[in-house]
Amino acid sequence: MAALSCSAANLTQLLGGATNATAAAEFICSQFDTVSNKFIGTAFAVDTTYLLFSAYLVFSMQLGFAMLCAGSVRAKNTMNIMLTNVLDAATGGLFYYLFGFALAFGAPSNGFIGKHLFGLNNFPTPSFDYSYFLYQWCFAIAAAGITSGSIAERTQFVAYLIYSSFLTGFVYPVVSHWFWSSDGWASPARPNTLLFGSGVIDFAGSGVVHMVGGIAGLWGALIEGPRIGRFDHSGKPVPLRGHSGTLVVLGTFLLWFGWYGFNAGSFLNILKSYGGESGSYYGQWSAVGRTAATTTLSGCMAALTTLFGKRLLVGHWNLIDVCNGLLGGFAAITAGCAVVDPWAAIICGFVAAWVLIGCDKLAEKLQYDDPLEAAQLHAGCGAWGIIFTALFAKKEYVNEIYSGRPGRPYGLLMGGGGKLLAAHVVQIVVIAGWVSVTMGTLFLVLHKLKLLRISNDDEMAGMDLTSHGGYAYHGDNDDDNLKKGFMMSTMERTGAGTTPCYQMAV
Repeated sequence: MAALSCSAANLTQLLGGATNATAAAEFICSQFDTVSNKFIGTAFAVDTTYLLFSAYLVFSMQLGFAMLCAGSVRAKNTMNIMLTNVLDAATGGLFYYLFGFALAFGAPSNGFIGKHLFGLNNFPTPSFDYSYFLYQWCFAIAAAGITSGSIAERTQFVAYLIYSSFLTGFVYPVVSHWFWSSDGWASPARPNTLLFGSGVIDFAGSGVVHMVGGIAGLWGALIEGPRIGRFDHSGKPVPLRGHSGTLVVLGTFLLWFGWYGFNAGSFLNILKSYGGESGSYYGQWSAVGRTAATTTLSGCMAALTTLFGKRLLVGHWNLIDVCNGLLGGFAAITAGCAVVDPWAAIICGFVAAWVLIGCDKLAEKLQYDDPLEAAQLHAGCGAWGIIFTALFAKKEYVNEIYSGRPGRPYGLLMGGGGKLLAAHVVQIVVIAGWVSVTMGTLFLVLHKLKLLRISNDDEMAGMDLTSHGGYAYHGDNDDDNLKKGFMMSTMERTGAGTTPCYQMAV
């Protein structure tokens, strides 16, 4: 905020011939700095409160991920998936503090990676404060939470700790530096961007967060292979349904709630004014409200499209599919939520639903197993969101939010040419390549070292029993049920009995 000043001489002229004008002017100016500093302090307090509240909303998404994951796995793995969600946050907090924030935003730096503020050394700076670190940490652990869903029910606990540390401490921060740091080679805030004179408009992270987490999970699930019983001997998919639709819905609504901090909170402040095309000035809160509206409409449209689309395809109304469709709409709109009109957000959600349905069909044909459809939802719909933004970004909104560069490219279908679309295609390619090389290699090394997948016996008995001392639910922990679990595991492994294993493995 620019500093203000008071001149007693100028103020005396304004007061004209009033009695004791000079004395009055000198008194007012003597109090000016105090009053001005209070206004400046209030402005910083309002912006910091807004950012912290947004961080709290994004952090609540961790609870949403935990509930969604818990409901989507079988009861015998509930404690395991809940613990991994807790440790995503805890491990991510430590490694993002030590390395991640510096690699993402440590300036000055080169276009590829940050190189200052490790361990928040010499922090805060004039550019940041601790609320900004907290907000960015919440984004980092969101990416890790996405990955944990893809590899659920068959991954060794130590592998979770290793991949979560690596993702939040290195892989994700590098990507966020490219597109969100003012020094990043593809950042729209870079004074002389290297990418088609445009940079990438990924406002809240369809690519930076959702594609990173989804592609990481894709490689983990591919290298591990499907869960036992997920496909029969002919390759036909066999449902291994989660144990609680209630938890899935609870998690979905918590994620919906938190997404307002994810998208609208990405403005980082609220006491900012800018001019519209008419030249009148209004506050950033107008754009914040628009962003919340586009987020809502995309998710709602995706949910309804999935509802009726799946009804036509499978013949019934499916709760889990609708929840995933809703989240797919949110993942897609996240890139362009601030720069598109509400009617465009409806188109975004409609297409996102079909992208998710198509990705699910492709996954079944390729015998790819993702218990939460996380890779399909976050990587697939996230990639669509990046393309959508390049097509529908509105000139007025782009110039408001990414000001300072006349003639900045905007949406292709809105008359802005193809430069933004070209930049966004590059974003998809480089994110897919970077995450594949880093996380794919990590999962492959863990697999070769036999640190990735649990044994068949442990998988059939359930990870709660074999790794965490008992089942998550009290009634499942009595001796009879424990013995029954071991007997079922033995029968499934040896093929004894007549009950198909996918029905018994609950």
